[in-house]
Amino acid sequence: MKTSNKILEYQMEGKLCFEDITEELKKVVKESGIKNGLINVQSFHTTASLILNENEPLLIEDIKANLEKTAPEDIEYNHDNFEVRTVNMCDDECANGHSHCKAIRLPSSITLNLVGGEVQLGQWQRLLFFELDRKRKRKVQVQVLGE
Repeated sequence: MKTSNKILEYQMEGKLCFEDITEELKKVVKESGIKNGLINVQSFHTTASLILNENEPLLIEDIKANLEKTAPEDIEYNHDNFEVRTVNMCDDECANGHSHCKAIRLPSSITLNLVGGEVQLGQWQRLLFFELDRKRKRKVQVQVLGE
């Protein structure tokens, strides 16, 4: 069995923006030379997630609205109380409890089948990388396993 790994980097433009990474994923698979196996795609972040769905503008707006309803930014989160919180603090820490609560509803990794050198996707399926927090650089790792 062969393995190929690649880290993809993205400059995300802000809260609830997304990047369609499907074509880049296909390119990574082709470069790997692996024809049959599995592709695992993993976000390196707790407030950026992967979604396998349609890249249709009205649906994207529905997804964003749904995420806002499930974890609105305008309520209190313990995670945002910097007078009490002492764990996992950074110099540029921001109030992002809402982003973490959105993230628990979405996968941080997705595994797809690879058959005959082709990523197996349904007619409308696209792999979308969603930023749930703020503008920043993000990383996704792609691992291709197989023959």
